[in-house]
Amino acid sequence: MEALLFLIATAAVVGLLIVPAVRRRRALTGSGGSPGVRAAGDPDRYGLVPPERLDVRLPGPDPELIEALEETQRTQDWQPVARLLALTGDDWELRWQRVQSLAGAAAVELARSRTAPAPPEAPAEPAPSADQTPSLSKEQPPAPAPDARWLRNWRTTSPRDAGCAQVYAQFLVWQALGDTGSADRRIILEEAREIAREAVRLAPADPTAYITDLFAARALGVRRPEFEERWEEVRRRAPHHMGAHLVALPYWSARGHGSKEDAYAFAQRAAGEAPEGSLLPALPLFAVYDHLPEANMVSGLYRSAVVEQAVEGARYALHHAPADHPVAPHVRHLLLCFLVRAERYAQAVEQVRAVDGYVGALPWVDGGDPVAEYSAYRALAVAGYESLGGDAAHTPPAH
Repeated sequence: MEALLFLIATAAVVGLLIVPAVRRRRALTGSGGSPGVRAAGDPDRYGLVPPERLDVRLPGPDPELIEALEETQRTQDWQPVARLLALTGDDWELRWQRVQSLAGAAAVELARSRTAPAPPEAPAEPAPSADQTPSLSKEQPPAPAPDARWLRNWRTTSPRDAGCAQVYAQFLVWQALGDTGSADRRIILEEAREIAREAVRLAPADPTAYITDLFAARALGVRRPEFEERWEEVRRRAPHHMGAHLVALPYWSARGHGSKEDAYAFAQRAAGEAPEGSLLPALPLFAVYDHLPEANMVSGLYRSAVVEQAVEGARYALHHAPADHPVAPHVRHLLLCFLVRAERYAQAVEQVRAVDGYVGALPWVDGGDPVAEYSAYRALAVAGYESLGGDAAHTPPAH
């Protein structure tokens, strides 16, 4: 699940955590969705967003983030995003998600600038003769590709800005994970941890930098005692932080430093200790997703007791959590996929109505084309709903 955070950050802003994308894509989509399936169910008839307008940048709406980020990327001025984080205040879940997104945006921007072709050099012009007036209407050379210099300038200008240190530390984590073959990966992750600790000193009550340090520690494969120590630092500040649990969960998985049983125990313990209104009862669904069989296409898998309990936990969490919880869209997208596979189409349509318009989330970002992946499942949900007698005029409410 390490791919989750990296893919959400990149898809979310150009658009938590590493399991092979192909395996999970096949396990969840079977044949991957035929064109005929994608065409089922007219989006307009249901008031749904056409595929060409689906937003791959975010799992759900955050217009303030988009406005600030687009202004910063257009002008390369860091101040709009700095103001955004300052106004986010101590909403720790929202702050964590925005730091992920801003850091992901910078990482993608830098990567694109490095692969962009150099602008062609303008041909040399002869010097004007004495009786000629130099032209004042020459074409300006093309502007260089954005290269995330806004983040470097922010760091240089405001070295004691905790928000900047948080974004920069996470930016380094995304850089390291995005270049898994680099010999510098470990060095970059160690630098990310150092800057995360600097951010902790600047804002000790804020769990955001602790979570980034935890993320980098997990990517480095630190021993269990050290990881548990870092995890306890997070828990002391935000014991029910959904994003923090999503970062920690893969460490305990079979592809991390634990097992399926360890991951399930971690998720179920968090769900059981969650206060009313928390999203943590949805955490077991992510643990199940992280341990799906390699090539199990049997629909009965999605009606098994373990999966049904995880699905019901996610539905319970969404029903009781605030409607604008910043991590809720991630839960809804994953839940939609499981509901379709379990042929619970009316409930799947509920999730479609709640998340439609955005596709920057699991499981869609695990495939090569998030829009096509989501559109296929949306069509399956609508077609299944109609096969059971449902229609556009009586779609279930989103909740």
